[in-house]
Amino acid sequence: MENKKLHIVWTAWVTLCRFVLAATFIFSGFVKGVDPLGTQYKIEDYVQALDCLAWVPDFVPLLLSVLLASFEFTLGVFLLFGIRRHVAPSAALLLMCVLTPFTAYVAVANPVSDCGCFGDAVHLSNWATFWKNVLLLAASVSVFVGRRLTFRLVSEKSAWLVSVYTIPFILGVIGYCLYYLPIFDFRPYHVGANIPEGMQIPEGKHPSVYETIFLMEKDGVRKEFTLDQYPDSTWVFVDARSVLKEKGYEPPIHDFSIVRADDGEDLTEEILADEGYTFLLVAHRVEEADDSNIDLVNEAFDYSQENGYGFYCLTASGEDEIALWQDRTGAEYPFCLTDDITLKTIVRSNPGLLLVKNGTIYRKWSSHDLPDEYMLNGRLEEIEAGQPDTDTWWNTLVVLLLWYVVPMLAIAGLDLLLVRRRRPMADEKKKTEPFQ
Repeated sequence: MENKKLHIVWTAWVTLCRFVLAATFIFSGFVKGVDPLGTQYKIEDYVQALDCLAWVPDFVPLLLSVLLASFEFTLGVFLLFGIRRHVAPSAALLLMCVLTPFTAYVAVANPVSDCGCFGDAVHLSNWATFWKNVLLLAASVSVFVGRRLTFRLVSEKSAWLVSVYTIPFILGVIGYCLYYLPIFDFRPYHVGANIPEGMQIPEGKHPSVYETIFLMEKDGVRKEFTLDQYPDSTWVFVDARSVLKEKGYEPPIHDFSIVRADDGEDLTEEILADEGYTFLLVAHRVEEADDSNIDLVNEAFDYSQENGYGFYCLTASGEDEIALWQDRTGAEYPFCLTDDITLKTIVRSNPGLLLVKNGTIYRKWSSHDLPDEYMLNGRLEEIEAGQPDTDTWWNTLVVLLLWYVVPMLAIAGLDLLLVRRRRPMADEKKKTEPFQ
């Protein structure tokens, strides 16, 4: 009797650990999958912090981003449904055995401020991430040891359907979000966000103090300047970065600034306070930007000029790179300088286009989904493109549920009706048949 109670308790514990692991991996893989470029940037941060940038080819961070997101999501689904009952627990244990020591190193050395394990959806400190992984390691050990107690939500005959549908689904989500924009935007620059409000400091809080450092070059000599020391036009801009001078409360948006490239004038307040429409072309590095649809960018600039709207290109590139971009694309719009990390946070496309009004982000377009003359067929005040995007978070969630959860329920339902109901009948038939 005592052994039976222990067996029940152990089975319940293994099942609980299994579902905790499944939920964690599914969530972690999915939030990485909807923002693959964000995961790529985080991997690049790790590579740079470990001083391995020269040894890692450019395509590797993005490839690792795609593989990690699809692996975690698929592993979570396998654990949830109880399929691949030997492979899935072993893979979970192996993954946690790698991640736990690594996050211990990150917690101690602190090479990056946020591990990025849940993308921009949930931010954890490095120590919180380590202890979270310790708990998951314990859960994965329990599931591995008790893997024979795992019960399936679908039969072995239907398990392949779950695999065949899950892997293309997560790869399709990743591909869509790479080509267009993340279907869920967890960053402070999401559509509908008001940038000035995101920069506000609550009463009684003291903000962190940042300083923008400009790297300039003249006669082969490079020198750093602050905004107050910005030199004359004989100096050539090379790069810019934000430096934390004093730690304090950090609002969601804390490093947003727009500085005109040719004379160093700060246009941030002017642009954000404009009650009219403003187009912001975001190209964090113009030398790496996709120019395949540059005609649509130029048409949008011409449209803004004809209708009296502002249009600026925000970049972190140097003067020479900007000049090459202008020669290659015929760009006539003004260029402004903004921090590289900020630009990559604003929009996951290079270039990407924003429509801003009174400091609020109304629309976002990737380089593959730029507005054309059919969309910009009137003044923004009167057409759909000039209205706030109404595609809400809930609408997207419902679509995903229809595309994945409903088919999974259908597979489980058909398995229950067609496969599992036949098994008892077959077993009964074997019992009644005469011995041959």
